Amino acid sequence: MRPTGLMGTSSDEVLAEVRGQVGFITLNRPRALNALSLAMIRAITVSLLAWRDDPQVQAVAMRGMGKSGPFGVFCAGGDIRFFHQAVLAGNPALEDFFTEEYALNHLVHTYPKPTIMFMDGIVMGGGMGISQGARVRIVTECTKMAMPETHIGLFPDVGGGYFLSRCPGHVGEWLALTGEPIDAGAAVAYGLADTCMESARLPDAWDALAQPAFGGAASLDAWLATYSIATHAYSTRAEADIEHYFSLKSMPDIMAALEQGNSDWTRHTAALLRTHSPLMLHVTLEQIRRARSMNLGDDLRMERDLVRHCFALRPGTASETYAGIRALVIDKDHNPAWNPRRIEDVTQGMVAPFFQSPWPAHAHPLHHLP
Repeated sequence: MRPTGLMGTSSDEVLAEVRGQVGFITLNRPRALNALSLAMIRAITVSLLAWRDDPQVQAVAMRGMGKSGPFGVFCAGGDIRFFHQAVLAGNPALEDFFTEEYALNHLVHTYPKPTIMFMDGIVMGGGMGISQGARVRIVTECTKMAMPETHIGLFPDVGGGYFLSRCPGHVGEWLALTGEPIDAGAAVAYGLADTCMESARLPDAWDALAQPAFGGAASLDAWLATYSIATHAYSTRAEADIEHYFSLKSMPDIMAALEQGNSDWTRHTAALLRTHSPLMLHVTLEQIRRARSMNLGDDLRMERDLVRHCFALRPGTASETYAGIRALVIDKDHNPAWNPRRIEDVTQGMVAPFFQSPWPAHAHPLHHLP
């Protein structure tokens, strides 16, 4: 066993080691469902960069630590309690968090060696960001996957515009706007996962990667053949509804059509959307549709602009994101002060500024991403 040097960013919240020819990363913040802190983002990044240039490392695997041991939870997202505290304190580390998180997302997508993500249990928000670019994305019967950011007055960031917009049809709009969780079968069907394994076999699969003989594409294929199982048949019952409603031109059009529907699905979906930030629903719809024609670097630069505006266009406690986090995570009164209150009251003049970069191109914090 050969531990990595983490160059001053070592943290008990990220365990990194090399066994055999594979670098292993364990997210180790189980009481917070492995929500990503800035220290965790830095530790993961340093390990990936070191292993990228290490000829002894042939692949990288990542998992989360659950409350009762390894697996059970992958990552519930970014540390939104930190976001709340940073806004109140005017902490500039909030800017560093998003810049470095998005750079890490890009690193995973462009990593030259096979990356293997064990997406067991909760995989949401930032957890999707660090896993969607992997070569092998493993889900289990326990996987609960979602991008629920609009519920807290944010938008599906961490490359969400890129990977959600590439789901079949208009599934990306549905997932982005509603934040609905999906299971392993849906994840594979929508192109958000590659293979399924039984959760009980994950420890054996993880340890098998450490065998000295593991290395190269042939070893990875044989390993997948040993541990992968068929996903259950995914019901496409709602596919026609998703395509019909979420292909409509605007948020008011989507809401009007849903509220005229008479099925349990349309009633549920309309009621759910009515609880989310009206402004950020409009922003999110625009984000997903713009991202369809963007490469990953351009999408992440757009999202970095968007998240800057989430906290700057309405500074401090006036922001939609602050209002959502306060109401749903901190005080838990479930009464966010959305402004405007209704989807129909949002104007294009409110949405457009989110897509204007606050930086000239040469000074953008992610200008170096191809």
